Amino acid sequence: MNKMRITIIGSGNVATHIGAALKNAGHRIVQVYSRDMQNAAILAYHIKAEPIDDLNNVDPDTDVFIVSVKDDAIPAIVQRLTFYQKLILHTSGATSLQTITEHTANAGVFYPLQTFTKTKELNFWDVPLCIEGASAEITKQLRELASTISNNVYEVDSDGRKILHLAAVFACNFPNYLYSIAQNLLEQNQLEFNMIRPLIAETADKALQSFPATVQTGPAVRNDVSTMDKHRQLLSGNPMMQQIYEVLSQGIIKMDKKG
Repeated sequence: MNKMRITIIGSGNVATHIGAALKNAGHRIVQVYSRDMQNAAILAYHIKAEPIDDLNNVDPDTDVFIVSVKDDAIPAIVQRLTFYQKLILHTSGATSLQTITEHTANAGVFYPLQTFTKTKELNFWDVPLCIEGASAEITKQLRELASTISNNVYEVDSDGRKILHLAAVFACNFPNYLYSIAQNLLEQNQLEFNMIRPLIAETADKALQSFPATVQTGPAVRNDVSTMDKHRQLLSGNPMMQQIYEVLSQGIIKMDKKG
């Protein structure tokens, strides 16, 4: 496809990785907008763009705006960008396409299904990119654009994307929180988190190689009541952790019975 002139609205984790991937694909990143000029300038420096902190200073020659901000900030930004009559995309998994189409038909979604950290490089070609266009023509355009940075492009509507986002929370955000609980338990007892890093890696690898339910291990799947009671006792001083342990253990037990 022809290289596009793109303005990135936002300077966070997603904006950083999408901006870099698009620049590396040969597209021109015209501007980076952030309410914080320092944040805009940092990302703009790396992707050779102009930093701005005022949407009134947007370059009207931009072909497409990619809005990568907090979900609740999307509507107000979109409303201001419609003045320029250009294609507007958001990158949210939980926000519907209608959030943009309420203001303009020149709308789409460009949702990367991945967890991002500014300082951690990843191969964007492996990232699933979920696209949705307000028309068949826009969808075609988005597929062409997405294909310049990812080998995994999927057409997913707003309802499907919400399910994907929810599944991602269970698959990514919750396990990471559980890792932090494990870290706290270990450090409170003068044990090193490094000791369980190989366990985390092996668990993730098994989930990648098989369906997670088929490789579930632990006392709950064995219905090891004695061990589970000992665990509950160890958590007696922390009711929230004990509740988390109980809910997850019961879920595993019920999952095993269904199998």
